[in-house]
This record gives sequence, structure tokens and C-alpha cells, in this order.
Amino acid sequence: MVSLYQRTSAHLAHARTAFDDIGLVARLSRLLGLARGTIYRTRSRPATALVTFFRVSFPAAVWACRRAAIVAACLLLVPAVAVGVWLNNDDAVRRAAIPEALQHSIATRDFEQYYSSDDASVFQTHVTVNNIAVSFAAFSTGVLLGVPTAWLLATNGANIGVMAAVMHSHDRGGLFWGLILPHGLMEISAIIIAGAAGLMLAWAVISPGDRTRMQALAAEGQRSATILIGLTLCFALAALVEAQVTPSGLPTWARIGIGVALEAAFIAYIVAFGRTAASAGHAGYLREQPALSTPTAVLPT
Repeated sequence: MVSLYQRTSAHLAHARTAFDDIGLVARLSRLLGLARGTIYRTRSRPATALVTFFRVSFPAAVWACRRAAIVAACLLLVPAVAVGVWLNNDDAVRRAAIPEALQHSIATRDFEQYYSSDDASVFQTHVTVNNIAVSFAAFSTGVLLGVPTAWLLATNGANIGVMAAVMHSHDRGGLFWGLILPHGLMEISAIIIAGAAGLMLAWAVISPGDRTRMQALAAEGQRSATILIGLTLCFALAALVEAQVTPSGLPTWARIGIGVALEAAFIAYIVAFGRTAASAGHAGYLREQPALSTPTAVLPT
């Protein structure tokens, strides 16, 4: 391994001076970083590993998927807005899709009662498990060229639009947003990120670059695993808000304010820590070591 490390270090030095290939230099740097971490690695404490995961690995993985996240957000939000506006402005289509009696029941009773239908702890567990299942489905089906992932995002967005149209058409729009936004901002963001991970898997199959498809898929699978582990905490937090804040007696502005504050903090966390981790050479893999800025030519033996 020492011999291979020395050879790769020499290749990196040559690539930096002889080639104008940023991708090659970055790949060799990451390879050397992983090798150095393997040689000098010590067993980390669980608390340290946990801090490293949420400070480096998770935000780096999400930051690496930021472009795919924009696509996933469009796949979810565009159908939500389109379906919501269409059904809200066309009574005939809305009645054909949803019986009037059911609409009335949802708007006057069912939608609001849903958030207090069970004991808070039971409801929180149910919501967390359901959201994790949806995210796992959005991620895992990415290997099928992303078609199921896109369909899952679009149908979830359309369902949001349907519910918004029903509530607005019965003059209950304020109630709808007051109940959906406190937890929904974090929840929808997490689903979008899970969908982005699925789209990255699809792209690894479609365009693996200079790697084989299996190599590209394995690399994206490792990063997606990091994302799913981190999103579990996001879903747990969203479920906590949904169980404790959404049905509470707080004013609507206060409940929405809590949701907006959590969403703003989450975005700031991903941008700040993700960009920093990426600049240090992290790609979001579990137990990843940072790339070396200046590789050592010779290791002591």
C-alpha cells in the first residue's frame, strides 16, 4: 500500500503540473486522502463520530446533490401548484375528482382532526415511519433510471395541490396553511432531498463518466446512505413539530413562524457546513477522510 501511495502521489504531482484536468486532480487527491486516513486511522469515539457525521458527512452529501435537489423540487412543487390552481378554479373538475360530500367533510372536519386523531407520541411515531418509508422509496427506485422517483415526487406534489384546492374552495385556506406549514416545510425539504438522492442514482446509471456503471452506482449508493441516515433525524424533528406544535393552541402566526425558522436553520446548516466540507474534499461518504491539499511523496516505513 505504501508503494501504491507513493506512486499515486507522484502521479498527482505530475497531473497538477502537466495537465489542466481538475477532475483528475480531485480524484487523485481524494484517493490519497482515503489512503492516508486508512494508514493513520484510529478508532473514533461514538460521540466524535456522531459529531463528524452531522458536521461533515451529511451536509457534504446533501451539498453534492444540490442540483438534483432543484430538479426534485420542481418535480414535486410544480404539480402541487398546477393541480391546486386548476382544481381551485374549476369547480366541475374538482367535483368530478372528489365528491362534494367528501370535500365538505375534509374541509369542515377531517383535515383539522387528523392532527389530533391519536395520542401525540403514537402520532409522531406513525408520521416518522411513514415519511421514512416514502423517502426510502424515492431513493431506492432511482436505480430504475429515476422514473419511479419522479412519479413518486409528482404524485405527492399533486396530492398536496388537491388538498389545498379543497380547503381553499371552502374558504378554509388559512386553516390549511396554518396546519401544513409548521411541519411541512421541513418534511417536504427532506422528501425533496431523498428524491435528489434517487435522481443521483439514476444519473450514475445513465452517465457514469470514466467509471463503470457499477462503480458509479456504488459510489452514489454510499452517499445516498449518508443522506438517508441524516434525513431520519429531519423526519423525526418534523414529526415532533407535527405532533406537538401543529395541533397546539398557539396562534397561527406563531406556529408558521416555528416552521419557517426551522426551515431557515436547516438550509443555513446545509449551505454553511456542506460548502465547507466540500471545499475540504469531502463527498459525503460515511467514514470519509478529507483529501490532502499537499500530498506527501514518501511515507515513513
